[in-house]
Order: sequence, then structure tokens, then C-alpha cells
Amino acid sequence: MKPTGPIPGHYASTDNGLRIAGATPSSLVEQAGATPLFVYDRAAITDRIAALRSAIPSRIEVNYAVKANPWPDLLEFIEPLVDGFDIASIGEWALLDEAGIDAARTSFAGPGKRDEELEIAIAAGVTLNCESAGEAGRALAIGERLDTAPKMAIRVNPDFELRGSGMKMSGGAKVFGVDADKAAALARRVVDAGCEWQGFHIFAGSQSLDAGAIAEAQRNTIALASRLADEAGVPLPKLNLGGGFGIPYFAGDEPLDLEAVGEGLHETAAVDVLPDTRLVLELGRYLVGEAGVYLTRVVDRKESQGETFLVVDGGLHHQLAASGNFGAVVKRNYPVAVVERSSDAPEEVVHICGCLCTPLDRLATQVELPRAEVGDLIAIFCAGAYGATASPMHFLGHGPAREMLV
Repeated sequence: MKPTGPIPGHYASTDNGLRIAGATPSSLVEQAGATPLFVYDRAAITDRIAALRSAIPSRIEVNYAVKANPWPDLLEFIEPLVDGFDIASIGEWALLDEAGIDAARTSFAGPGKRDEELEIAIAAGVTLNCESAGEAGRALAIGERLDTAPKMAIRVNPDFELRGSGMKMSGGAKVFGVDADKAAALARRVVDAGCEWQGFHIFAGSQSLDAGAIAEAQRNTIALASRLADEAGVPLPKLNLGGGFGIPYFAGDEPLDLEAVGEGLHETAAVDVLPDTRLVLELGRYLVGEAGVYLTRVVDRKESQGETFLVVDGGLHHQLAASGNFGAVVKRNYPVAVVERSSDAPEEVVHICGCLCTPLDRLATQVELPRAEVGDLIAIFCAGAYGATASPMHFLGHGPAREMLV
């Protein structure tokens, strides 16, 4: 048997099974028309953002990282709850633009921006987080051709990393950002060239559950940005501190101590620290990850050499991360439940496999659950971030999942 991660506390289990935002999953599936279905809980997102704002200094802005979940209905819902948006492609900008979100609230990061993407962003007024001297030069040339001063920040690859992060994005040789020892000179160059200077973007890592490590990275980030601005002889209008706040996916994971993170930020970002600089946290997974549930239905129950397999109508084409194929070194089980029997005691150990014709399509391995039959719903939790659009939805032609905001 392999344990599962903790089910987020805002999901209620009654004698009649799981509830999502007070509704039965079966009623939500009926409303949507079929499974597989992603369900996103509005109240869970609202409460998470409110708790975050309560914990951190009021001067710190909160941006939503669109890559976590770019579903248009979710973007429209979250728009009034956050201060800005961080995109990783012009495709994501098109979604924001369609939703009527102001380019002035948007910044664009990513190491491979094409000239046509730069041109669209510059013309719209989106801030470019430049990842290299070459990109900065191309943006300046495009701005000159358009007779528009590009809004530019520099993404910095710092010498430090976020300890314990699930995905390290700084320290050592990285495709992301400009090495710290070259960032000041590039800042001076783009400011002298007439850009609309927006400061620095320093993102050390993601998916950390260690409040002390996050606080350390934030201290280092503010110190580095201040030093680079002094070396360049330029002001620091804005500093994107990145994010890195994690959520508990697996057995043994403990939720991030938000109050401890807030205490660290109250010290690190006191009102007299960079008083003329806008400080921004860029968060995606932390805001929406635990608000999502993936519902999939058992289509077959089979035995093979003494082991039980529940075959469902979903799979890694919607939930690549839950299958362990999205950067995981060791495959571990996400939180999972048999919807109609979520409060019942476990009765058997099963594998939950998707409908794709590949042995990689396994959503849970040797998991202990109440007995599930053909037709029962299975819930995979922590599905609000890096689910539908982080998965190969066209693989083997099964098609996309439905999505719903409740």
C-alpha cells in the first residue's frame, strides 16, 4: 500500500459522500454533462487570497501567475481579487485581453519570446520581463520601429536558490533570466536606451512548504535587487519577488505556515525598506491549486494476478501531474477519494488507471480505498493548478475534460 496526500480541509465528507462547495459531485457532473470534469471552488480561492492578504504587509501586491490555470472563466473570477497578472506567452495575453484585463496590470516572462510576441506585448503596453541581453536588444529595436518605449524589467538569475523547492529556477547555470553579475549593466543599458523602466523580476523556485526557506529567499531577493539598482545607478520602481509558496500534495506534506511567511515579510519588507518600490508576489498554484477537484468515472474493474485495477474515463491527458509524469522523481499518490463513499473506511488496495493505451497512465498506485464499482466517481484533489493545460490533452484523441466554476 502507498499512502495518499491530505484532502484539503474545505471539502466536506458526509454519510452520503463528498461535497464540493456544498453540492454533490454527481449533481455537478449532471450539470456539466459528463466526466471527466474539473471543478473549481470559488469560495476556496476567495478565502485563500483573503488569508494571504491578511498575513502579508499591505504594501505587497499579489499577482496571479496565469500558467497555473488559464481557464477564461477562472481568470474573469480572479481578476478583481488580485492586483495583476503574470503571463508566460502571448497566448496567455490573448486570454487576458479577451477578458478585458488591462495590459498595465500584466507582465510577460519566458526565455523564448519571439519577435512577433515582443511586438504584440510592446504595442499593448505589457511589461516585458527580459530574460537575456539579446531579448532586450530585440525589444528595444522593435520599440524604436513602433515608436513606442517598451515597458521593460529584467529577470535576474540570482546566485542563490529557494531551498527545498520542488522546481529550482535560479542558482547556477539556468535558461531563466540574466546572471546577477550581468544584470546591473543591462539595466543601465536599457534605461539609457529610453525604455519605460519597470525594475527587476527575481524568481528563485516553486512549490516550497518551508516558510523559513521562503523568508530567506525573500530577504536575499530584496537585498540583491537593491544592490543591483545601486550598481546600475537606476531607480527600482518595481520588484517582483516571485512566489514559491507550495501546497501539500503527498503523504507527510504539511501545509505552508502562512503566518510565518507573513511575519518574515513584515520584517523583510518593512515600510522603510525600498520605500519607493512596488513589491509584488507572483503566485499561481498557491491561489488555485487546492480549489480544484478532478472527477472521473470508473468504467471497468478488473483483476490481474491478484491485483485490482480501477479503470477510469480520465487519465494523464488531463492530469499529467497526478500520474507522476510532470517532473516527479518518485511517483507518489495525490489525495484521492471514492466520491460516494468518501467517509467510509478503506476496504481494499487498488490501482487507479486512466483510459489511455500506455502504462504511464496511472493516477494512483496501490492506494487503500473503500470498494468502488463501475459507474462510481473518483475524485483527484489538488487539481486546480497545472491540470488541464499542463497535460497532453490531444494524446490518443480522447479529447479535453470539461471545466466548471462553482
